[in-house]
Amino acid sequence: MHKILFVGRLTFFLPVLFAAIMASCGAAPQTSTQEAVTSAAKNRPNVVIMFADDLGYGDLGSFGHPYIRTPNIDELASNGQRWTDFYVAAPVCSPSRAALLTGRLPVRSGLYGNVIRVYFPDEPGGLPASETTLAEALQAQGYATAMFGKWHLGDAPHALPTRHGFDEWVGVPYSNDMNWVGEPDFDALVRMTMTGETEQRTVSLARRAAKYAAPSAADFATPLFFSKATADGFEDQVEESTDQTQLTQRATQAAVEFIGRHADKPFFLYLPYSMPHTPLFRSEAFAGSSLAGRYGDVVEEIDASVGTVRKALADAGVLDNTLIVFTSDNGPWLFMREEGGVSGLLRNGKGTTFEGGVRVPTVFSWPGTIGADVISDMGSALDLFTTVMTLVGGDANTATDGLDLSPRLLGRAPSPRQEMPYYRGGTLYAYRKGPWKLHFITEGAYGLPPQRQEHATPQLFHLLRDPMEQYDVAAQNPDVVADLQAAVLAHQADLTIAPPLFDVRLAALMPPPKR
Repeated sequence: MHKILFVGRLTFFLPVLFAAIMASCGAAPQTSTQEAVTSAAKNRPNVVIMFADDLGYGDLGSFGHPYIRTPNIDELASNGQRWTDFYVAAPVCSPSRAALLTGRLPVRSGLYGNVIRVYFPDEPGGLPASETTLAEALQAQGYATAMFGKWHLGDAPHALPTRHGFDEWVGVPYSNDMNWVGEPDFDALVRMTMTGETEQRTVSLARRAAKYAAPSAADFATPLFFSKATADGFEDQVEESTDQTQLTQRATQAAVEFIGRHADKPFFLYLPYSMPHTPLFRSEAFAGSSLAGRYGDVVEEIDASVGTVRKALADAGVLDNTLIVFTSDNGPWLFMREEGGVSGLLRNGKGTTFEGGVRVPTVFSWPGTIGADVISDMGSALDLFTTVMTLVGGDANTATDGLDLSPRLLGRAPSPRQEMPYYRGGTLYAYRKGPWKLHFITEGAYGLPPQRQEHATPQLFHLLRDPMEQYDVAAQNPDVVADLQAAVLAHQADLTIAPPLFDVRLAALMPPPKR
């Protein structure tokens, strides 16, 4: 039975589910990776994945930002592993999130778009029931599962997180800028484009730009969902037009409450923050607190949340039995200028397949198990499903594109990931193997340069020597170019690209044919 209740202002929090993991390393006796994994499985480790929204590679202190203070994340990095070459599977929100939760490339699952890049409000589709999520896999292992934060994989009842393995969810169904007050909605904007009403569309977008620059709660009607799986089905409640200044605090508080109630059994907590996606909102306590302006305030509030959650794990006595992963869904939204974050020494940002669009700041923490280290092996959010399920002794067979990073996390062996495809929509733009990256197509995003260019001779970069992708060395390394081209053919031979699910709704928006 499915029940939906819409309410004005809710003043309560639903319980939260969190996650943690334990094994042994450091001064412990040397064991094989499999023995360490078996030990972890016996201890029923918890798992916590924190996923920031649009956080750039250079936006944390431990990744080089001189003015944004992130002591809590930096502590996780200094006492755990800081990964320098960690990638998401797509440079924008929805496909990146789908890949993390399923361990499958978006082009394999169909969770991408060639025209519509992410899901928008009133999406009739969403995450298909045929896809197995990490939450579902952990539920099958007896884990309590919860999510607090941004979903962005469909807002129809059948697509909500509680229908895909989460016992509880509190959060926004999509990006925090998708419910504009007094502006045309997504469908209306698409129709304007299709019918040639470009002037009206341009005026609307200009008004929106001004509202991004000076965000006001009155301009956004972002809904906050409260959803729970019950013995009879599901209970869903919606707080219409939530106060966005409280989004980070409410997710944090829900997580703390959950940890306190579920410390006696294994649990998985997925904490995908709604920020620092614009419009930028932070609570009063963090307003003006950062040297880096409003963007810095927002990131520092997320950092405080990380510290609060870590303390809750310690207070509950489960910190040493907890794997914490902190990362981001894609690179910084450079189109937003001062309020869009930075990609550090990497090139470009969100929406692109340059390093700044898909390489993200990533930290793994597991007290007593993961030793302090800086890891420059390759890894991906695609690998989290397989890695976690290996550590808990479960089945990762559905995670078609994921690899097991646990040997590197436990200090036993290098990362198995040696290659990474870079897709934009359904098109392969670039491919990395070892330190080498080959660009077939280069293109900026959101109207920023460079203009799209298909390269008759692909561009080649050595990322360890040239992380900014400035110096094309293809002419000097024809054998490397040929090797990467062969790797691409092998990758494509094992891949059937599914039709783009995000674009399905375009058919309903097409104007009727003229008679």
